[in-house]
Amino acid sequence: MLSVSPRVVTAQHYAIGLFRIAVGLLFACHGAATLFGVLGGAMGTDGGTVALGAWPSWYAAMIQLIGGALVMIGLFTRAAALVCSGSMAYAYFVVHQPMGLWPMQNGGESAAMFCWVFFLLIFTGSGALGLDRLYQTLRGRNAATSSGADTHASAGASFSRA
Repeated sequence: MLSVSPRVVTAQHYAIGLFRIAVGLLFACHGAATLFGVLGGAMGTDGGTVALGAWPSWYAAMIQLIGGALVMIGLFTRAAALVCSGSMAYAYFVVHQPMGLWPMQNGGESAAMFCWVFFLLIFTGSGALGLDRLYQTLRGRNAATSSGADTHASAGASFSRA
């Protein structure tokens, strides 16, 4: 069996965190382009935007902007990744797949890639550098404090906080 260095295990959380930040930023940029006409605008609009409430492009752009931002900052990562993955699966099978079976044929490479990347993040979580991890840490400390797990030195025992 292959042995993994402890340094690699430690670095894994940071690699996932950096991966999550990059993917979230790229996804949010797609939404911003479609909604606000920045970064070249919505595809097929010559730098423009999509109409407010237009199905499915406006809703997809909202998912991209909000979901991408949540994934990027690492807040509600798993739930946001689930919604983002589902929206990209919908985009691939409804918009791209009817034009050809393979992503290279139908222009759906980014939809397929984002779908699988977000699917992965559902299982890995936010990794390091995310607000999810900070929230869990703070929640754990509050739970320990409220349950009486903190014992003071004056009570005869001393514990170090991890």
